[in-house]
Amino acid sequence: MSTITVTPIAGALGAEVSGIDLARPLAPDAVRRIRQAWLDHLVLFFRDQQLTPASFLALAEAFGTPVEYPMVKGLPGYPLITEVIKREDERTNFGGVWHSDTTYLEQPAMAAMLYALEVPPSGGDTIFANQYLAYERLSAPLRQFLDGLVAINSSEKADVSRTREDMIRAAGDDRPRPSYAAEHPVVRTHPETGRRSLYVNIAHSAQFKGMSEAESAPILDQLFRHQVSAEFTCRFSWQPGSLAFWDNRCTQHYPVNDYHGHRRSMLRISLAGDRPR
Repeated sequence: MSTITVTPIAGALGAEVSGIDLARPLAPDAVRRIRQAWLDHLVLFFRDQQLTPASFLALAEAFGTPVEYPMVKGLPGYPLITEVIKREDERTNFGGVWHSDTTYLEQPAMAAMLYALEVPPSGGDTIFANQYLAYERLSAPLRQFLDGLVAINSSEKADVSRTREDMIRAAGDDRPRPSYAAEHPVVRTHPETGRRSLYVNIAHSAQFKGMSEAESAPILDQLFRHQVSAEFTCRFSWQPGSLAFWDNRCTQHYPVNDYHGHRRSMLRISLAGDRPR
């Protein structure tokens, strides 16, 4: 415990945690300290970890309940672990747009862990955005207006659908692709911190309930631009053995697609969440 160090990497969110081996079972005090750091900083980064699928799954289970990702099959023998790959010959990366994970589900993921196996010599960073700040920095009249709105979220928005189909074809999975939709508050209250955050995203939020797409679009477009403003973000450069652990309830993330001609291979686990309120 005394060796664990938490070092913020940006003013808005994000901290790097050192002095711990995640491949070994974590003591309860270590789990509590890491979870509190996670709630404080929204996304944590760990370097130089040596995880097998089994130890990665055990790590995730220390912080929540792993669940299957609804769109892509998991690893053989480990259905709760998804392999996220962009090959040297591919131009499109998986999930390559700003988003919160699975907001098209009735109970979106609470969190995700992403572990790097192979990374390009440069590029392939992931950017994260603090949605507490995105909400708090809006004007008071706009916050009041948004507080009463519900967003309709869909898995069928085109930008995400294309990348998802590319991933499914690459994995040789020819099953019919499911379609999901869910309604969630535009502003949600975090069940652990009690803080309010903006909870729409360009990948999945299609319109406001009770409003047409045309009526919703100008407001949503302004929110989509605002919520990923540079002052709300941090950026993480991956190395083999790096792990990111983010709170999906109050962040968005964006995998930068700037490494064509190089392979990037990651393992990902989603943790079950509750219904946003």
